[in-house]
Amino acid sequence: MKINKLILFLGLSLGILSSCSTDNDDERFPVVKGEEDPDLEIENYLYNAMSIFYVYEADVAELDENYFDSEADKDEWLASFDSPEDLFNEGLKVPAPKDRFSFILDDYTILENSQSGISTTTGMDYGLVAYGENGVFGYVRYVIPGSPADEAEVKRGMLFTEIDGEAMNRSNYQSLLARDGYEISLAEVNENVISETGETIALTREQITENPVFISKTMEIDGINVGYLMYNSFTADFDDELNAAFGDLKAEGVDELVLDLRYNGGGSVESAVDLSSMITGQFEGEIFSKQTWNDLLQSEFTQEELVDRFNDKIRTGELINSLNLNKVYVIGTGSTASASELVMNGLAPYINVIHVGSSTVGKFQAAAPLYDSPNFNKQNRNPNHKYVIQPLIYESKNANEDAYYEEGLIPDIEAEEDIVNLLPLGEASETLLAAALADITGNKMAIPAVSYDTRFTKIGESGESNVDYQRMYIDKIPEEVRKKAVELQK
Repeated sequence: MKINKLILFLGLSLGILSSCSTDNDDERFPVVKGEEDPDLEIENYLYNAMSIFYVYEADVAELDENYFDSEADKDEWLASFDSPEDLFNEGLKVPAPKDRFSFILDDYTILENSQSGISTTTGMDYGLVAYGENGVFGYVRYVIPGSPADEAEVKRGMLFTEIDGEAMNRSNYQSLLARDGYEISLAEVNENVISETGETIALTREQITENPVFISKTMEIDGINVGYLMYNSFTADFDDELNAAFGDLKAEGVDELVLDLRYNGGGSVESAVDLSSMITGQFEGEIFSKQTWNDLLQSEFTQEELVDRFNDKIRTGELINSLNLNKVYVIGTGSTASASELVMNGLAPYINVIHVGSSTVGKFQAAAPLYDSPNFNKQNRNPNHKYVIQPLIYESKNANEDAYYEEGLIPDIEAEEDIVNLLPLGEASETLLAAALADITGNKMAIPAVSYDTRFTKIGESGESNVDYQRMYIDKIPEEVRKKAVELQK
């Protein structure tokens, strides 16, 4: 029960949050004798993890230390749910919109692959819009190099209306696009009429590791050396590639930077801090963001342990390639979330962050994977099942105590992609990049006029069924917290 959770916490290492731990499934999960019903081992694991770490545990009555009269009462409540998923989603977490992002999986390998950038995909990243009474069509936003979609010569800007010859509508599009392989029917828009071209492309799914550093280049615009970086996910395994891209931009002496996060739904907090340190460099050691945990854990930390700071090294120990900029243009849209918003918000107290595009998602909480083990870490996991949860564990603010909450971040320069006439990414004429470049050169009259197409309503995008969709997670905790946890166990 929760009355023992502080004692339990003092006996655990907060290193449970680190995805860098060594996995050791060969060691047997220790059997601890106690009052817990062995038939409820998964349910008790979920309850204990949420009662200690869930940032909104005070809002869940059953997690209150005085809610149950006895362990038997608690077990009876746990057993009243049909499955661990029902317990987690209906009993242990608060509903949306306050918590839109905590989740449970019955196979932790899916989560671990996702956080390493590994997914089973055709390689076609797309958006989806509704039109007319019930119609739906997709538009290709970009294609992962070397993927089945790339080999099939799928291109940005292609439109498709049918899957395997069946027209997409609001009821079936999700199931059609979830197939292991399918054929898309290409379409075009002429004079407000959407029609098929007669061309089809067959696609298959493969396991692919995506490099999130999609484009990195330098362009000279009116004598100004402008760096452009399109970054599609805060994936820890590709921090080296991100740092190398900044090394190239630094070597090329960029005067301005356009950071394109239009499709970036987030990821690792540490990668976000490192990216922000690459953009700047002159604020090493300064506070980048502040953490607010639940009441139980907040009181256990010093103020220093509750902040993330600008740094000079990535997680591998390699020195960060910093541009020392005092201004950055960030392209952000309704697909920009969590760690992307953390970068924009964290940089705002220090440099001029000019947001180009549209309002972002509004994801200001961080999460962490918690396993069924004595300390909730990957090491010594219970071999009887493969469940893992990733609940929200803290809320984030910047150094000025500002957050962006559910409304997201509002653009300084409003701009919108024309989904039926998408221009090549990274080209100076591309709508969102053109808006940033017009401001950089002082030619604000050249900023493309925003013209919202009322014929279409955006209803979805590829990846929204992925476990880490628009999530922000901790993959390495501060060393001070790790040391303190070891001391508390002595």
